[in-house]
This record gives sequence, structure tokens and C-alpha cells, in this order.
Amino acid sequence: MSGWTDIFLGVIAATTIVTAIIQIGLSVAAGRLAMRLVRLADRVEREIKPIFAHLDAIGRDAARATALAAVQVERADGLFADVVQRVEQSMDVVQTAVTAPAREGAAILAGFRAALSALRGGRGARARARGEDEDALFI
Repeated sequence: MSGWTDIFLGVIAATTIVTAIIQIGLSVAAGRLAMRLVRLADRVEREIKPIFAHLDAIGRDAARATALAAVQVERADGLFADVVQRVEQSMDVVQTAVTAPAREGAAILAGFRAALSALRGGRGARARARGEDEDALFI
């Protein structure tokens, strides 16, 4: 039996050596792969860094443009508010300028009518009073 045990021990030793060689090879390959990944990451970082700087500049420019636009909108809002206020004031002035003479004219016309009715008044007022008395008697 000692022959078989030596054979099995030889097979176990051979497989252990093969496993060790494979593990060493895998370790070397994994080390090389890790080094390549580090170099690749460094290269990607170097190439992407200017892109991020450019994107940062674009963001700053966009923020500045937004701030300028907000200032312009506020300025336009103030301008329109001022225009609306001035138009309202102008309309008030026009309304006052038109309605005051119209009222005065209406008052003058009412005065003329009152004067004319006063001149005609003796006859017209008596006739109207008689007409109202007759209406009261009507049944």
C-alpha cells in the first residue's frame, strides 16, 4: 500500500504546486490590472478636469446672466409702474380739465333756463299750478 500513498501524495503535491503557480499568476495579473486601472483613472481625471472647470465657468456665467436678467426685469417693472402712474395722473388731469368746464357749462345753461323760465314763469307757473289742481279734482 505504500505505493499508492506515494502516488496520491505526489498528485496532491503536484496539484498544490499548480494551484500555487495559478494563484501567483492571478496575483501578478491582478496587480497589473490594478496599475492599469490607476493609470486609466488618472488619465480620465486629467481629461475631465478641464471639462469640470468649463462647466463651472458655464454655471457662473449662467448665474451672472440670471442675476442681470432679474435686475433688468425689476428695472422694466419699475419703468412700467412709473408709466402707469404717469398715465393715471395724466388721465386725472384730462378728466379734471374736461369735466370742470362741462360742469360750469351745465351750470350756466341751468342758469339760463332758470332765467328764461322766470321770465316766462308768471304765465307758465300759473298754468301748471292750475293743471295740478285740476288733476287733483279728477276722479
